Amino acid sequence: MDLTQRQVDILKAIIEEFTNSAKPVGSVTLEAKYRLGVSPATLRNEMAALEEKGYLAQPHTSAGRIPTPIAVKFYVRELMKERELSVAEEVAVKERVWDYRFDSDSLLRAATRVLAERSKTLSVAATQEGRTYHSGYAHLLSFPEFYNIEITRQVFQLLDQTQSLLDLFSRSSGAQPVRLLVGSSELGVVDFEPVGCIFADFQVGNQKGSLGIIGPFRQAYDRNIPLVRYVTNLVNQIAQDW
Repeated sequence: MDLTQRQVDILKAIIEEFTNSAKPVGSVTLEAKYRLGVSPATLRNEMAALEEKGYLAQPHTSAGRIPTPIAVKFYVRELMKERELSVAEEVAVKERVWDYRFDSDSLLRAATRVLAERSKTLSVAATQEGRTYHSGYAHLLSFPEFYNIEITRQVFQLLDQTQSLLDLFSRSSGAQPVRLLVGSSELGVVDFEPVGCIFADFQVGNQKGSLGIIGPFRQAYDRNIPLVRYVTNLVNQIAQDW
């Protein structure tokens, strides 16, 4: 890690503030809302250093800073504490999919539907055989990032192109059971800089695929990562004897 503890504390505060507000964060806001124990001048200097290191970006000359995809990945990997799903939440999710345990198509439709409802984002699934499932389109319009019609258009276009969706899933392949893609470079779409995706793999009978969510890159990862993990594990458990 190439950051000092002070820079880590400032970066954490900026990410959490940006997650809540969707607006660039300035030194005045940080000083007023977070007890960082440093002067506004020091905050500005440290924010400039974080920008130089690639963790912050400045959308406009006079604006505050926003975290970059590098910062978000660092936050999720090093600073974030996952929120465990309660037993009641797990039971509620299981009840939504259990009745579909004998039919793979219905099971995946139910899984994407409950994942969208619980995460308040767009939920997607795709199998290597080319079947796709999606739910929660309207949730995207709750986020300012998707007021940009070009970004939203490309998300919907992605859902209509099975191979493109499978290509996106393949970009998230790796050793981790739950994977995260953030920003244009990782997602492979120029306009997807403010987009973040969480995916995990499933197997239903002889069908392998991935299930996850698409939302803003400032989404509640502490909540959504364990949610994607639980729903995907539930699908795998239900289908393990098929």
